[in-house]
Formats: sequence, structure tokens, C-alpha cells
Amino acid sequence: MADRLDRLFRTMHPAGRGEYSYEEVATAIRNEGVPISHTYIWQLRKGLRDNPTKRHLEGLAKFFGVRPSYFLDEDTSAVDSQLELLAAMRDQDVHKVALRTAGLSPAGLKAIMGMIEHARAIEGLPPSAEGEE
Repeated sequence: MADRLDRLFRTMHPAGRGEYSYEEVATAIRNEGVPISHTYIWQLRKGLRDNPTKRHLEGLAKFFGVRPSYFLDEDTSAVDSQLELLAAMRDQDVHKVALRTAGLSPAGLKAIMGMIEHARAIEGLPPSAEGEE
């Protein structure tokens, strides 16, 4: 639970600013009629509490835009991939590159991917994970 909530805090925030504060999250959830404190959310994120109520899970899920099952399912790889994409797309330059690839042929896209992989190697970054191509 703590790792998943931490991941949401780290990745799901507006562009151009850092994470939501615990008070921001608690206030938004309380405004939906679910009593919750910022301290309790902090405890959940830090792993000091690990058995939230169904209403708390639903409130957190709604705030961060995921399904409540995200906190319960064993396999969250699909959601985690989407979270990584959303985080990357907050970067305006990444967003611009992605938009400019629209309409390219498969050969053009393959050439762009080759350039990206070459640039990643120059920067000392690992190659793209398998299955992303």
C-alpha cells in the first residue's frame, strides 16, 4: 500500500509543480464526504498504517485518478506504465517530440526510435525497456 501511494504522490501532480501536500489531498477527499486527515494519509504513505477503510481507498483512488483496485491488485504493471507515461508527458519537450511523431510512417518512427536510443546511449541512460517499441 505504502509503495503504491508513494508512487501516486511522486507521479500524479500538475505540470510545473511538485507533489500535492498531504493537506491538499485530505481536503479534496473530505470535500467528497470522506473523513480523512493529512496525518493519516502521511501514515499510509510511510507504511505506518496499512489497513485503510474501503472509503479511504476509494477517496485516494478518485483523487489520483486510478481505480481502487490499484491498491489491492498484485499486478499493477499496466497502471504503472500509464503513470510513467503521464509523468513523462508533463515535460513540455517530451510532449512536443511525441506530438511531432504523429503521422510518420512505420519506417519514420523506427528511424526516430533509433535516434532516441542513440541519444540515450550518449547520455549514459539504459536502453528502452523491451516491449516499449
